[in-house]
Amino acid sequence: MAGVLLERSGDAIAEHVGLSGVLFGATVLALATSLPEISTGLTAVRHEDYQLAISDIFGGNAFLPVLFLAATLLSGQAVLPHAQRTDIYLTALGMLLTFVYAAGLLFRPRRRIARMGADSLAVLTLYALGLAGLFAIAS
Repeated sequence: MAGVLLERSGDAIAEHVGLSGVLFGATVLALATSLPEISTGLTAVRHEDYQLAISDIFGGNAFLPVLFLAATLLSGQAVLPHAQRTDIYLTALGMLLTFVYAAGLLFRPRRRIARMGADSLAVLTLYALGLAGLFAIAS
């Protein structure tokens, strides 16, 4: 019930502020549903438990695709063939950002730019460009 309520209220808010459902879901709704991970990650970093922060983020990202199975079982039909171009775009962006961080874990860059590793700066830049691209293809 909470999911249905969230979806309907999200659609209403998106319509009220003039965003498409895709843009609202990929930005505002994604941020709202990520708050537990953000809170856990920030607390873990504050306590210098970096393994917990990394595991929380990558673990959530590894589990979320399993929800396609639940969606398929609940609907009685495969849901992935119904993916829109914006869904495929966001999937590719998520894969790219995960790849950059995985490379950062493997190669461990020591150089810092604005108190960030090169991988974090690359992710920040790619995410901003990715959101701009999403706005372009969704309009």
